[in-house]
Amino acid sequence: MEVVPAWAPAVGFTLLPHVGGFLGSNITKREIPAWYKTLQKPSWCPPNWVFAPVWGTLYTSMGYGSYLVWKELGGFNEKSVVPLGLYAGNLALNWAWTPIFFGAHKMGWGLVTLLLTTGTATATTASWYNINKTAAYLMVPYLAWLSLASALNYQIWKDNCNKK
Repeated sequence: MEVVPAWAPAVGFTLLPHVGGFLGSNITKREIPAWYKTLQKPSWCPPNWVFAPVWGTLYTSMGYGSYLVWKELGGFNEKSVVPLGLYAGNLALNWAWTPIFFGAHKMGWGLVTLLLTTGTATATTASWYNINKTAAYLMVPYLAWLSLASALNYQIWKDNCNKK
């Protein structure tokens, strides 16, 4: 008798990254009109409406990639500790950025967090490559977006560091 339906892990892994995004969205929604709107932003800053669909797509992609790795390695076991542990650390850093940048208005620490997030995302992708190439390729758009986000965070920090 199967207790967990076969599709449940795929759905669970795919939705997991959205949890932090959903929780962080409450902070973001509050701070965009009150604080973020007042900041000087570069001309190449995407409009606010772009961020939710991009993050939704990226979270789905990386979540499904984590499922592929979990499935390939036979679940949570000794072989999956490093690739899924790196991913868990990456998710924690990813989720921490919003309360740091938007909640605490710590743009410099937000940049540090983003750079650490990019490092763990790169390590995760590299560790996944020999396990499941599709999973690794699903991380590539995330890495590209993190590069843009880091550059944007840096520019906002640089242009607003004297602002109270």
